[in-house]
Amino acid sequence: MSTYEDAYKKLAGCGQTHLLKFYDELSSEKKAALCDQIMATDFSVVDALSHEAENTARGELRPLKTMQIPEIDERREEFFECGMEAVRAGKTAAVLLAGGMGTRLGSPDPKGMYDVGISRRVYIFERLVTNLLAVTRKAKQWIHLLIMTSDKNDEKTRDFFKKNDFFGYNPAYVQFFVQDMAPTVGFDGKVLLESKDRISTSPNGNGGWFSSMVRCGLIDYLKEDGVEWLNVFGVDNVLQSICDPVFIGATILSGCASGSKVVRKTSPDEKVGVMCLEDGKTAVVEYSEMTDEMRNAKDDDGNYQFYYGVILNNLFRVDALEKVMDEKMTYHIARKKINCIDGNGDKVEPEEVNGCKFELFIFDLLRDIPGCLPFEVVRENEFAPVKNKTGADSVESARRLLLMNGVKL
Repeated sequence: MSTYEDAYKKLAGCGQTHLLKFYDELSSEKKAALCDQIMATDFSVVDALSHEAENTARGELRPLKTMQIPEIDERREEFFECGMEAVRAGKTAAVLLAGGMGTRLGSPDPKGMYDVGISRRVYIFERLVTNLLAVTRKAKQWIHLLIMTSDKNDEKTRDFFKKNDFFGYNPAYVQFFVQDMAPTVGFDGKVLLESKDRISTSPNGNGGWFSSMVRCGLIDYLKEDGVEWLNVFGVDNVLQSICDPVFIGATILSGCASGSKVVRKTSPDEKVGVMCLEDGKTAVVEYSEMTDEMRNAKDDDGNYQFYYGVILNNLFRVDALEKVMDEKMTYHIARKKINCIDGNGDKVEPEEVNGCKFELFIFDLLRDIPGCLPFEVVRENEFAPVKNKTGADSVESARRLLLMNGVKL
């Protein structure tokens, strides 16, 4: 158990002693919990505020050749056999990033619990498990499924899977782990308090998944079972193929240590991140960072050069990820409305942005990994994100695409 002296010493070293302002008002139990949280928190992330300009500066951006559908179709059988061999040998595992809530969908539950059905209940989690089951049945081999939750949704997510009998998946192959959290700060760099006995924190972004797995001991567990590749995917996309043997095989045969599924953009102006090379290393450039010249650049064959959007379905070789762990990743700053308490201990529910959250991006992992294969998939068959209630990338559009692909709703 951490002591007040330990907590104060740590806070004094980073200028955050105000977090103990209400310490004397707390019960013994809450005092201990606050000190434990302080000792477990990495306050060095706050340094990202003073380095934001240099961290967000972009280098020289160049196109990165994508493996397109015609080439994939020509070698599909070869890729499939290679990938299926890896699956059958137990060399692949799936990692679901499910730390988010369904707030934008009007739901108080984890996003994966959202029902996209029409005449029957069809949960997002159910669709993802069903997509993975399609591969395990072909391979006749269970695939480890690791599910990353957050402090806010861990209990509900675990209970939901148990209540629904893991949607037919073998529970012996399902492991949950909680995403690491990062402190939130005001614009003055001072860490905020959620309450008198708790620091305000938020999930540290989808780029923190691997370090969170390492902290939980799951990487050693997987390696002992022979896992060499991790297919990491987001909870949003209800159509994505998971541990796709063709994707796995193409990545292995390419010699790259990672792969990323991409879709052809609907137009040069579509607001999605695209893969490229930045100073010779794999990177993802956001739409807002692209110039008109980049958006409209074409190669000698008349094809757009920056025209393949990422869909957050990536394949990583485990040993390459372990080497990246030695490199310090860049925290990105998101300015948000953050509920907290003020200097008097009164609750603050801001109407305007009042602070910063710190996030790691999964695509930043690609920078120091030797080679990434952008792998094109048919958009209508593998990209149905559920981000909004209506309009683009919504429940409505996902339902249309699911029905088009023969899914009964």
